[in-house]
Amino acid sequence: MSDEDDLDVISLVDRAQSLAEERFVTASGPGGQNVNKVATAVQLRVNIFKLGLTPTVFHRLKALAGSRVSSSGDLIIDARRHRTQDMNRADARKRLAELLVEAQIEPKKRAKSRVNRVGKVQRLKGKKVRGAVKAGRGKVTGWD
Repeated sequence: MSDEDDLDVISLVDRAQSLAEERFVTASGPGGQNVNKVATAVQLRVNIFKLGLTPTVFHRLKALAGSRVSSSGDLIIDARRHRTQDMNRADARKRLAELLVEAQIEPKKRAKSRVNRVGKVQRLKGKKVRGAVKAGRGKVTGWD
């Protein structure tokens, strides 16, 4: 990626984080009284339609996010790994940034492998041999 691409990604991440809405909810799992009383888990919501992504990046992001994208176009990231709101908030924003950066990366096209004439002949010869082995199996007749 060039410097210009890096700036585009940084501006996209900044735009996404400024559009993000945070909700704090009580986390589940172990943690005793603290987990039941304190809303430390963060639910980060970003509408991906408002990000102004190119169609290819938009589809890659949607594919990467999977079920985390709602039908209304909200990308929902749940962060509940840590015991404090601040750490969960930072974790959610970091995961959002990583997802956006990963969506910007264009996958490399797969180059078709080409088999030469000798390779084709060898493959077909091997298939003939296997076919002969399999044809030799089965019921034995003529042993009277």
